[in-house]
Amino acid sequence: MTSQQAGAGGTWRMVAAMALSGTIGWFVVTSGQPTLDVVFFRCVFGGASLLGVLTLQRGWVRLDRARMGWLALGGVTLILNWLCLFSAYAYSGISIATVVYHTQPFFLLVLTALFQREPFPFARLPWLLLAFAGVMLITGLEHGAQGISMLAGIGLAMLAALLYAITTLATRRLKGIPPGQIAGLQMVIGVLMLAPLAHPAVASFDGRAWAALLALGLVHTGFMYTLLYGAFQRLNVVSIATLSFIYPLVAIVIDVAVFHVVLGPLQLAGMGLVLLGVIANQLGWTVPLRIRARS
Repeated sequence: MTSQQAGAGGTWRMVAAMALSGTIGWFVVTSGQPTLDVVFFRCVFGGASLLGVLTLQRGWVRLDRARMGWLALGGVTLILNWLCLFSAYAYSGISIATVVYHTQPFFLLVLTALFQREPFPFARLPWLLLAFAGVMLITGLEHGAQGISMLAGIGLAMLAALLYAITTLATRRLKGIPPGQIAGLQMVIGVLMLAPLAHPAVASFDGRAWAALLALGLVHTGFMYTLLYGAFQRLNVVSIATLSFIYPLVAIVIDVAVFHVVLGPLQLAGMGLVLLGVIANQLGWTVPLRIRARS
């Protein structure tokens, strides 16, 4: 496979995964269950589907100790990322938590430059900043808490962003391992982590709750993470970081179409900025940053 083919394959996988990510909130709300229980069942159903398909395909790959370490690190940080982000909503509100969480591409670029010795792409940084500015406009920054509660929410959202960046970096170290095996084993880690804490009242679940939970496990985890980790293994960090902004864009579309949220002019402008940032990065547009030396 050529680098161009790998890039194209990674791009459509990342776009599809981020589009599915934007619908997660819809299914979480539809389930009507506490966040901890939703994450637990997401791990149960997602892990079963991923590892079941992998077994039928006989696609298991033996892991050495180093790869097992990277996989475990990615699994723990992934589950903690979900818990921190969902907890942040209660303290600072969804809008502020979402904006803060989308600092994760910047964490990703900084961590890569620090620990993997990849050059920091300063020429493309303006497109990331433009997309981030678009996310800020879209969410509206509605303040739902004050003081210590607000700081707690911002702190949790930033921690979630950092954890997700670590998950991405750890997954990129697992090239040659089937994405289904990576994500499936990470879901097993999630089940082991959450089993002592989750207390689902399954007797009270109706058909709608089970349908939503199954969708979150089978589609938004089993299928989506196969796409996502496949993209991580094919794309560079800048493309991963920029394409991640598709997620909030789709989430806003779902709000409008399903929950009938009315968008203001600034939010519409934000959508345009996100799209511009994504397109500019994918087309390789650069903004030369030159510093004149003093004579």
